[in-house]
Amino acid sequence: MNQHYIQFFTATNLWWKKLLEPDKYKQVIIDSLKFLVENERVKVYGFVIMPNHIHLVWKIHENYKREDVQRDFLKYTAQVIKADLAENHPQVFPPLLVFSTNNSCDSNVLNNKTAKTK
Repeated sequence: MNQHYIQFFTATNLWWKKLLEPDKYKQVIIDSLKFLVENERVKVYGFVIMPNHIHLVWKIHENYKREDVQRDFLKYTAQVIKADLAENHPQVFPPLLVFSTNNSCDSNVLNNKTAKTK
């Protein structure tokens, strides 16, 4: 997979838990994406935040590896959400992971037809 094409990326919460329902957790994801854009790591074409997973259409900039950007994005958002769960929702904490790397997938968007389906 060419890591510098536009890509469709999905990340799923572990056990499909609906951890992303609160707006404050959606904002964590948005803020993390803003950071990546402002620091010229990615260009975001679109995203959807569902209660238990996210979809992104993005392009990793040339100076960065796809797996590093994905790892850092998922790790940061998971740490922020886990910290809030531990402090404000101890009955939910501790989930082992917020995002499961086993339930993540990505694919290149190589043409307009593919882009329209994503």
